[in-house]
Amino acid sequence: MNSWEYIHGDNKFVDELDWKTKLRLILTNDHWIVIRRYLRCLRRQEVFQRRKGIINKILALYWRRKKNSLGNKLGFHIPAFTVGVGVSIYHHGTIIINGDAKLGENCTLHGMNCIGNDGNTKSAPIIGNGVDIGVGATIIGNVQLANNIKVGANAVVNRSCLEQGATLVGVPAHKVKKDRMESRL
Repeated sequence: MNSWEYIHGDNKFVDELDWKTKLRLILTNDHWIVIRRYLRCLRRQEVFQRRKGIINKILALYWRRKKNSLGNKLGFHIPAFTVGVGVSIYHHGTIIINGDAKLGENCTLHGMNCIGNDGNTKSAPIIGNGVDIGVGATIIGNVQLANNIKVGANAVVNRSCLEQGATLVGVPAHKVKKDRMESRL
């Protein structure tokens, strides 16, 4: 994936909006536009950090500072190289990701999320591709999550789940059986 695709791969749902809606969002400085701006600064920082040379290091520092300024307004702390391409963030509000954590491609964060160590060790979560993390969900410790897992709102995940497509809910989070979920619908 080239740098351009990498930079423009996040919050793709904004691209799918019609031009009138996009113009309204830009003119009103909507949170989706500010979040997208934050993600683009993050990706530009990553692009320049990968390259060698003093000019690239200076540009990486510039984009990091710009990202941090926006992050302070939004309540985000997402270090470089922690989230895969295609991340979607739907709401502003605290999102803290440990620098040792890894999120796969096409993950979704709904806001007020904490992904980090448990305070006892430095081990941070490793999260697969396509994971959907609900509002207020926390993932802490030496945890691994498989691809396409859904983490419910306000869940606290402190144990690994290697079953693809599972749904985790509760405090502490536990897997919900699919037949139980279907009977509620």
